[in-house]
Amino acid sequence: MHLNSTTSHKTDDPRLRNYNNIREKDLVGRQQQFIAEGKVILSALLHSKEFSALSLLMVKERPPGLMPLLEKTQPTCPIYCVQQKIMDDIVGFHIHRGILGIGKHRILPSLQKFLQDLPEKALILILCGIYNHDNMGPIFRNAAVFASNGIIIDKTSCDPLYLKSIRISAGAVLKVLYTQGADIRHILEALNDTDFHPYALSPSAPNTLKQTKTPKRTTIILGTEGDSLPTHVLQKSKTLRIPMTPGFDSLNVATGIRHCTHSFYRFL
Repeated sequence: MHLNSTTSHKTDDPRLRNYNNIREKDLVGRQQQFIAEGKVILSALLHSKEFSALSLLMVKERPPGLMPLLEKTQPTCPIYCVQQKIMDDIVGFHIHRGILGIGKHRILPSLQKFLQDLPEKALILILCGIYNHDNMGPIFRNAAVFASNGIIIDKTSCDPLYLKSIRISAGAVLKVLYTQGADIRHILEALNDTDFHPYALSPSAPNTLKQTKTPKRTTIILGTEGDSLPTHVLQKSKTLRIPMTPGFDSLNVATGIRHCTHSFYRFL
């Protein structure tokens, strides 16, 4: 196979400007562009049907070890090879894995299209007000591990395509189908129209996860452990609880979703 690879010897190479100080850029968003770091994330990107690689940047010693992946996926994007010091100077910190890529999300499906394409038997997650990337990554990872059919992210939640979120998810952000941007009220209306049964976690709920039989079309609605879910969301959902030690009912949302997806996964 022929790879579109070239060697660069300059830190100010204009072809590499999108990699300059990526931590700073990551804070302000990339218009559906994002950074992929390391072999695991790069593999997820190159195998994805929803995302495409715009370019790859790696230290010049890395390509031989990546040849099986590159031969299998046959990326057509430019591959730039540089010395480790040049990569570190461009990026702004040491990249010990020696592999970076710039990816781009093609087009997010609309809420209606997302729901229409789901199978008759489906489990999806709804994220409401999840603004911490430390939580977003593990949520996607748990969704991938326990076979969730997708995630709907409301307009108040953070973008999952941040470097830290993608890294913590072990690439699951690039594997699990999702849509983002709708208001939670519109999301609930759309769920009702497509025969989904909404469940929400609440420490005061009368029933536990183990006491619940999962319907064919199930959705789990998640909020933060601090603010929880809005009252109007809880009112339109069947609430469930995870048994916890009395007097200490605070559970991280990522841990909570692990319990939920594992419990519901048994019935899929």
